[in-house]
Amino acid sequence: MPEGDDSQYKIALEIFEGPMDLLLYLIKRDEIDVYDIPIERITKQYMEYLDTFKLLNIGVAGEFLVMAANLCYIKSRLMLPKHVQPPDEEAEEDDPRWDLIRQLIEYKKFKEAAHFLGEKEARQQDHFVRKPDKIEAPKDQERPLSGDVSVFDLIKAFQNILDKFQDDGLGEIVDDHYTVSDKIDLLLTTVEPGGSISFSSLFENATSKHEMIVTFLAVLELMKLNYFQVRQEVVLGEIELRRNQF
Repeated sequence: MPEGDDSQYKIALEIFEGPMDLLLYLIKRDEIDVYDIPIERITKQYMEYLDTFKLLNIGVAGEFLVMAANLCYIKSRLMLPKHVQPPDEEAEEDDPRWDLIRQLIEYKKFKEAAHFLGEKEARQQDHFVRKPDKIEAPKDQERPLSGDVSVFDLIKAFQNILDKFQDDGLGEIVDDHYTVSDKIDLLLTTVEPGGSISFSSLFENATSKHEMIVTFLAVLELMKLNYFQVRQEVVLGEIELRRNQF
């Protein structure tokens, strides 16, 4: 667990993937046609996620910033009439979005193929009867993110809670010294092994934005350590955190 001063606490989780995953998530969530991406809307939503990453002090790869710059460039080209758009010698189509669309389609294909091969490998492992050389997790132990819930869903839920908190006009409390370590200890004390708690309830008694941020970072850290699973029974429904049995 993190100890000491959390003012410089920085989290980098394996559950974070790349910018293409974030774009595909936004496209799937809003049921957007990948061949007709509304760049202005997608760029706005993408930048909101980057702002949240910055707020949480989450370390993201430089490729996220490269994609942000690319989205802004495409957006700026689309805002100009075609006859005054600067020439793009590398572009194969008149639509400035086409290169991005092609990349997304190719990435989606490789991602789906990797998922299929991963499932096939998992099934094949069941054919071996020899005892494994290393200790493995129980077969019924689930990944930190289960079902269709992604880390981006979790961040979106946090964004909504944070926006509501700010809309309610609650200000910062100066004498607020909560740390990520404090919140990790509190969560492990509050939720017993096998127990569960709704995501939104974690922030009901928060008195400052700082407390909300360290609470969310504590959740991410415990997910990274595989203490918690994330469930969502229905689309856009309540997100539930369930603690593993250890």
